[in-house]
Parts: sequence; structure tokens; C-alpha cells
Amino acid sequence: MVYDYQEILKKMGSRVNIEKALASGNLFRLRNGVYSESDIVNPMVIISKKYEGAIITMDSAFYYYNLTDVIPQKVHVATNRNARKINDVEVVQYYVSNDILNQGKIQVNINGNMVNMYNKERLLIELIRKRASIPFDYYKEIIDNYRQISNELDMYKIEEYVSLFKNEVNLFNILQREVF
Repeated sequence: MVYDYQEILKKMGSRVNIEKALASGNLFRLRNGVYSESDIVNPMVIISKKYEGAIITMDSAFYYYNLTDVIPQKVHVATNRNARKINDVEVVQYYVSNDILNQGKIQVNINGNMVNMYNKERLLIELIRKRASIPFDYYKEIIDNYRQISNELDMYKIEEYVSLFKNEVNLFNILQREVF
């Protein structure tokens, strides 16, 4: 389990107990303000705990959903367009308009920790929107994997998410041509 400082303080009772647990190896400081009873934790969990308003997206989410076998070197997160810049070398931040930020957000359980992540349908829309900035082979791999699971996708959600964007007709045409 991963804890922020307030959660670990409540669990341990005091700063002294936290320091003792850190010294004895029963507790690990993963990042400033992020603690765990294990020293090996999925980076998505750490980043989600450190930046609680962030939503896991793009490469990190594609890998989580087995849409690619490319292990992301950084954690990709979506934040509010007005959010402060995340100064972390392990994070790629995408700024999203506040009115569409939470569309498609779900919570997934990663090793007992709940993490905010976009669902597969929202990720498909993000993939199509950002296709020009993605290497062609990588894009093709993910699109091919989406084709294989196209019957599992919720078309109503996809239509709802597409309608949130200004170029909805173009996005829908690309979806029809490349996935369905």
C-alpha cells in the first residue's frame, strides 16, 4: 500500500514512529511525501499518489491495458489546463480543458492502490487526436490492438467523447476508417 504523508502519519501515530519505521526498513520513503511498506512500487501508483488530481493517460495507460508491449519510460498524466507544471523528470504532462478532463476517468486497482486512469474508449479518442505526434509504428501497433478488441468497446461512450471535441466529424471518420 502507498501512503501520502498525512495517511502515514495517521497510521503510525507520530513523526517519531515514522522515522523509526524508516530506519528499521519497515517503511520506505519513495518520494518526498510518498511512503510504502514495500520498496518496489509501480511508478504509476507513486505518481498518482504524489499528484492526486492527475489522470494516467497515453503511453502509460496503453501499456496497462495491454494495447502495446512498449514499456513507457515515463508516467503520462493528464491534468487541468490551469494546473501547475509538474517538474518531475519521470512525468509527461498533458494539459486538458477542465470541462473534458474527467470524461472517461475511472479508478483501477494496481497492487491494492486505486489509481485514476482513462478508460479504453477515452484513450482511443486521445490516440486519434494525438496521432501526428506519435511514431507511426507505435500508432499502428496500438490501432491494430484496438481493432482486435473493437467488439468490447462501448460505442455510446466513444460517440459521447468524440462529441466533446470541436473536430468531432473528422475524429469520427478517422475512427470508422482505422478501427471499426
